[in-house]
This record gives sequence, structure tokens and C-alpha cells, in this order.
Amino acid sequence: MKALVYITPKEGILDPQGLTVGKALRNLGMKQVADVRIGKYVEIDLPKTKRKKAEEITKQACDRLLANPNIEAYRFEIVEDG
Repeated sequence: MKALVYITPKEGILDPQGLTVGKALRNLGMKQVADVRIGKYVEIDLPKTKRKKAEEITKQACDRLLANPNIEAYRFEIVEDG
């Protein structure tokens, strides 16, 4: 199994990098871009792990290390490796 983890700033949290990229895209003529949020993407390989256990491990990793619960939200998906 493999865990695909997406971590983003929570709604209402200032995202200076996202603001800068959004402004740059609009300056390049992409006027339709209203907002950009920059986050992190993490892949965790969990070989020979059943789906339920992979979900438990991934949630624990996010809660304890990967995401700051005060300013970041996360979501993940567990996929078959290969």
C-alpha cells in the first residue's frame, strides 16, 4: 500500500507563498485565477500492510508529525502499490 498525503493551510490562515504565486499568474495574463493555496505532498510506502492498518498509520503520522493542527489541514488516500 501507499499513502498519498495532501497538507494545506487551513481556511483563513495567511498563505504568503500562495498569494505571491496567485499575483504572478494574474500578472502573466491569467486573470481568471482568484486564489492559490500552496501546500505539501507526501508519499508514504507501506509494503505488506493491509488497508485498515495503513489508514491508521497514516492518520497517526499526520496527527503527530506531518501536519501542524493549528494551521494546517490534511487529507490522504490509500492506494494499491504498483
